[in-house]
Amino acid sequence: MGIFGRKNESATTPAAAAAPANPDLAAITGDYTVDPAHTTLGFVARHAMVTNVKGSFSDFTGSLHLDGSDPAKSTASFDVQMASISTGNEDRDGHLKSADFFKIDEFPTMTFRSTSAESLGGDDYRITGDLTILGTTKPLSIDLEFNGSATDPFGNQRVGFEGKTEILRSDWGLTWNAALETGGVLISDKIKLNFDISAIKEA
Repeated sequence: MGIFGRKNESATTPAAAAAPANPDLAAITGDYTVDPAHTTLGFVARHAMVTNVKGSFSDFTGSLHLDGSDPAKSTASFDVQMASISTGNEDRDGHLKSADFFKIDEFPTMTFRSTSAESLGGDDYRITGDLTILGTTKPLSIDLEFNGSATDPFGNQRVGFEGKTEILRSDWGLTWNAALETGGVLISDKIKLNFDISAIKEA
């Protein structure tokens, strides 16, 4: 993504070089703290082959450094407390926190650290970084849309992004499952991740 991470080879390709810089970015250079009260880190998993289970994390911290003049110099970092997972069902949440899934006593935190970025043109960007779950680190690319910047009623300068991607949970060692009598498995390997991010510029 052009506003997160370090410059990589993709940022020098003809398509990336031809993508004009978003003029709104020039005024937002600085350090930002992600606002958990107005940010959603969500996920969707297929359940029993027929329906979706949605969940999110409520306890996390995040920081951004945005460089409007040279967006590729920007960075992003997130730390998520796995005990804050919520799917709207207490028993299911307890199972997700157990040794079958996230093993929160041994691995309490999930982290993301940006490593590279590219502009896809207009307000669209792609960031790639290292996602660590259960002590396993794998690369993850996220497509993001820049929603703009604004000053809120309290005088805070905010920026907003929406993003999405998909992962295979087995890549991070999340392999627990149960077979269905009708065929298939209880929980999909593919997990959809959704992000709605609001961040406040530091004074």
